[in-house]
Amino acid sequence: MYAVIKTGGKQYKVAQGERLEVERLTLASENSDVTFVPVLVVDGATVVASAADLAGAEVTARVVGDSKGPKIRGFTYKNKTNNRKRWGHRQHYTTIEITGISSGRGE
Repeated sequence: MYAVIKTGGKQYKVAQGERLEVERLTLASENSDVTFVPVLVVDGATVVASAADLAGAEVTARVVGDSKGPKIRGFTYKNKTNNRKRWGHRQHYTTIEITGISSGRGE
C-alpha cells in the first residue's frame, strides 16, 4: 500500500517504513508523531482518490530529525550602474519516517 501526501507545496509518494526529507515542519519536535491527510491512497487494485473516500484516511509519521540542504549562492549584476548583490540560501528540511497508512475504510 502506498499513498501520496502533500506538504510544503509538494507531493510525495510514500510507503510504510520509508524515510524522506520534507520542507521544515516548524511545530514538530524530534521523536514526535505527525499526521498527513493523503491526496491519494492505493491499496493493491483499489485506488481511493475522491474527497468523500479520503475523509477518514491518514498517514502517520515520526519525526527523525532536522537537516539542511546544499548552500545556493547567487549574484545579480547590472551593467554600468555599480549595482551588484550577492545572496545565498540554504533550505531547512525535516526527516520523517512513515509509520502507518490508513485508507479510512475500517482497517
